[in-house]
Amino acid sequence: MDRNVIICRSILENPAVTQRDLSKELNVSLGTVNNLIKECIEKNYIEIGSGSDTYELLPAGQALLSQNKVDGAVIIAAGFGSRFVPLTFETPKGLLEVFGERMIERQIRQLHEAGIKNITIVVGYLKEKFEYLIDKYQVKLLYNPEYSHKNTLTTIYHARHILRGKNMYVLSSDNWMRHNMYHAYEGGAWYSASYMEGDTSEWCLDYNKKGRILNVSVGGQDKWVMYGPVFFSRTFSEQFLTVLENYYNLPGTEQFYWENVYMEMLSGEAAKRLPHIPEAKKDIDLFINRRPADEVYEFENLEELRRFDLKYQRHSDNEAMELVSDVFQVPESEITEIRCLKAGMTNKSFLFKIKDRHYICRIPGPGTELLINRQQEKAVYDALSGLDISEKVIYFNGETGYKIAEFYEGAHNADPDNQEEMERCMAVVRKFHKSGLKVDHTFDIRERIDFYETLCKAHGDILFDDYTIVRRQMTELINKLDSFNHEKVLSHIDTVVDNFLMLPGGEVRLIDWEYSGMCDPLVDISMCAIYSYYDEKQTDDLIRIYLDREPTDEERYTIYAYIALGGFLWSLWAVYKAALGEEFGEYTIIMYRYAKNYYKKCSEIPKI
Repeated sequence: MDRNVIICRSILENPAVTQRDLSKELNVSLGTVNNLIKECIEKNYIEIGSGSDTYELLPAGQALLSQNKVDGAVIIAAGFGSRFVPLTFETPKGLLEVFGERMIERQIRQLHEAGIKNITIVVGYLKEKFEYLIDKYQVKLLYNPEYSHKNTLTTIYHARHILRGKNMYVLSSDNWMRHNMYHAYEGGAWYSASYMEGDTSEWCLDYNKKGRILNVSVGGQDKWVMYGPVFFSRTFSEQFLTVLENYYNLPGTEQFYWENVYMEMLSGEAAKRLPHIPEAKKDIDLFINRRPADEVYEFENLEELRRFDLKYQRHSDNEAMELVSDVFQVPESEITEIRCLKAGMTNKSFLFKIKDRHYICRIPGPGTELLINRQQEKAVYDALSGLDISEKVIYFNGETGYKIAEFYEGAHNADPDNQEEMERCMAVVRKFHKSGLKVDHTFDIRERIDFYETLCKAHGDILFDDYTIVRRQMTELINKLDSFNHEKVLSHIDTVVDNFLMLPGGEVRLIDWEYSGMCDPLVDISMCAIYSYYDEKQTDDLIRIYLDREPTDEERYTIYAYIALGGFLWSLWAVYKAALGEEFGEYTIIMYRYAKNYYKKCSEIPKI
């Protein structure tokens, strides 16, 4: 790092700056500062002012600064912030307030105070929430289309054309700086660092006497660690971005942070991975910027934010937290151990603890009000309340779809390849099929297919080339099933193995009844088979487990037909969700293949 730049910058900002101030800024001794002052005077960067306690910046010093002027900033704001649920279900982490000011706005304001107005925010999750910043602060937004399944290596990759050839800050939207640490000029590339006493899992730094980082290791003891803002000089970016671009195309780097690339450049691993890239073999200069304690904050979770800003202990302005507080009649501060659960295809949910018990709060995902009737779902839970079949529901709102249920400690999801577990699951399915429970609504697969088809066409074409043929085949199957006139019973419809909870005591609970209604009970066997991605043998085994005997031709035809229809229905569902911006990978194709393959199997069953 060019310390002369820092001396000139400090004098430009405050001609009366003291050597003690410079010592603190540079993290060097007073003797070193005195030598640096003499060096700057010898190079005609500065001179002693008319008062003995001031300095004056000379034209050569101004020219030095102009070469090191900061061109702008990139703020990373694409991620979800899973450790801040449920707040981040509604608001991106960087837009959360600390002491009444949004974290990203505080950083933008601090950048403006330093004269930095060229600011680009890289967005992804809830990108629309950042749009207002364009008008308020004249920032630019850059969308990262890979935010949901890749890490910050990809974010920097998509911003590379903004960084290349410029001196740029690279910031995280969810950092909070007590003091403004940005400047109009910087003396070289650096990474902000905080000192961590004792054991730490942070990214620890080793550096030489001049502050150049020599090594990065994850975890250590009594170390300076990467913490907060970063500055990319144009010379750093010229080398680093070339290597990062090549890393982007390497298999296995999808979950890399951009710092992983830098770490491997220091260790020599980058040269091994990219022997044909000269930049990967060269030493790269990035300096430690050691910051005082309690200046930079990276809040790791909601508990940390609560300790810092007491407002979040009392009132977080979050609908889900307010609901939990009201249902259990406790202040928000008593809602603890909050963490995001694996997001479902339809809903979001989070785990939390009150006193000595854990619970799950389910929040309907966007657009589900079109797909699911929550009043009907509530009616099913009401009907099941006398049986030990479903999860224990503490609260259910038939208008909003919010649900709070007990969490079963030590439970695990059913294993579709474990016959003993599937036998226990099918016993539960038989139990509610034979329970005689009734609700006033049905699950009509013809109506559902028509409905999803309408939704898909309203959002664009259905992209299967043979859709018209397959659609006609599905109608043929529905007409045949209607002719059987099977009795309708309460059916779950969504019998994916993840909805079967295997409790430690041997009991089984079937959860998430949002698609359920009166229907041919054999539909649940079909849905379980396709959700488990079963082949024909596994499907036939499941049929025998449920029936406890060999099926009749009509029963086999019925289950095969529902497999085809279920595959067709859920492929349309996935096409519609994709039109809303949610992708489910190969799921769409797998479901569509079930539709086509099991239509053929139905046609092979004789005398039906």
